[in-house]
Amino acid sequence: MKMDKSMIRAQQLVFRYTQEGRRALNGVSAEIKKGEFVAVLGANGCGKSTLAKHFNAILLPEEGEVFVEEYNTKDEEHLYDIRQRVGMVFQNPDNQIVATVVEEDVAFALENLGVPPDEMRERVDEAMEMAGIYKHRTKAPHKLSGGQKQRVAIAGVIAMRPDCLVMDESTAMLDPIGREKVMRTVERLNREFGITVVMITHYMEEAVRADRVIVMSGGHIEMEGTPKEVFRDSAKIRALKLDVPQAKELCDLLREAGVAVDEEIISAEECIQALAALLGKPAQPGCDVI
Repeated sequence: MKMDKSMIRAQQLVFRYTQEGRRALNGVSAEIKKGEFVAVLGANGCGKSTLAKHFNAILLPEEGEVFVEEYNTKDEEHLYDIRQRVGMVFQNPDNQIVATVVEEDVAFALENLGVPPDEMRERVDEAMEMAGIYKHRTKAPHKLSGGQKQRVAIAGVIAMRPDCLVMDESTAMLDPIGREKVMRTVERLNREFGITVVMITHYMEEAVRADRVIVMSGGHIEMEGTPKEVFRDSAKIRALKLDVPQAKELCDLLREAGVAVDEEIISAEECIQALAALLGKPAQPGCDVI
């Protein structure tokens, strides 16, 4: 269920990796609502991953503030509370997997926290089910595909029962099938379980599936809105050194060729329906081609 309550608030963030360096974040203000699925886009070096690392206090602002619910990330005494509420999944799942058996890896953080065995078993099983990895629970992680490994990493974070999941380019190393399976897992966590999702990505097709899109450039927010609002201006997106969704690009080309298709189309499903209508054929649900 979508809520109006704030999950994360960033206010006028300034951050530099070195005292003399350029500002990786330059006055960034953003708010993530509870239950939202927000995609953050931008060319390399725009500051999107730096922003993500501020959301659970991996990095602290040089200027400005970040609040996770009521907690200021600068308050060291609340670091545990912040990390409990905001979990992060990174680009390379191998860097987050530490055990030799899937279910042991998912339980690792809970063991360190001293969670009682009965509760740990319940939380580990629940997390593996939610992440779609339960059937692989007794396997060795190194025998899994990249997408399966990433879902193990997600399960390990979910077992902590966070309110928010921050995905820092978590699909970047995966093939298209692996990316799709991880995306379906993330969408399920958001829609069925109400977990807030912030996805840092350079895949436009992933951003199309979000509730809201933030586009960064040069350490600040350049655009913000629903996917349809942000991708409406293809020229501006390209000027920011980003691609447009493939369905949007196809429809742009069709309009240039004189074919009457809606300029609001940004997803493959919408494109299929529009082309089917032009051809006088019904679009089959779940169909990839006409």
